[in-house]
Amino acid sequence: MIRNWSTATGRTLRAIRTSPAPMTYALIALCCLVFVTGPASGLNPAYGSGDALLAAQRAYFRHWGVVPADLFDGPAREALTPITALFVHGSWVHLLGNMLFLYVFGAMTEERMGRVQFTLFYVCCGYLALLGYAAANATAEQSLVGASGAISAVLGAFLYLFPGARVTSLLPFLFFLPLRFPAWVVLPFWVALQWLAAGRAPQGPGVAYLAHLVGFSLGFVFAWVRFGRATRVKAAPATPASEGENQP
Repeated sequence: MIRNWSTATGRTLRAIRTSPAPMTYALIALCCLVFVTGPASGLNPAYGSGDALLAAQRAYFRHWGVVPADLFDGPAREALTPITALFVHGSWVHLLGNMLFLYVFGAMTEERMGRVQFTLFYVCCGYLALLGYAAANATAEQSLVGASGAISAVLGAFLYLFPGARVTSLLPFLFFLPLRFPAWVVLPFWVALQWLAAGRAPQGPGVAYLAHLVGFSLGFVFAWVRFGRATRVKAAPATPASEGENQP
């Protein structure tokens, strides 16, 4: 089993090194590794089961996630939690939904930005998105985890850089028929859903729709300021994506 794990790890590292978008795949691999080894996956026997596992999950999320009340009034180390929270996910659905969006939209965005700039962009925008959500819910005690804000920033940058790229969307109200639309149609529609959901969401933690909106805005503005109209791509190769109820 150890040999198989080592072989799989070696293949993954080789694939990342030879990829045109190595940081996108490295981020996906890191998030998956953190999740599998943590208590939320249920795969690590060190965390126990039943009530012990639930207690371990709560403690884990509180330690590595963003707790708005602690972020602004707690110890200095809390300032790092908007970074650590980007690599922690609460469930398999949460992880897979986020990684799907990062896989689809991250590679082309990284190729345009470059490895270093893309990595800094991802981390900084993710940090600011979680910070914005925490500021709007400054007294909340519940932990916030996930890469949603950073991935939303990738979507915003993708919309500016590749507005004509066609993505395959699975729309629930059309019986999940795969339909292809340009990014300038799909992504603003996604933003509208986030806006409506944020307006209906109760006060306090839950799905961080506000972090999605902050991240998307930051990503779009960064791409606009950094690349300008001269380097904007009007049409791009077809890019598959899933669009439906799984939102980053």
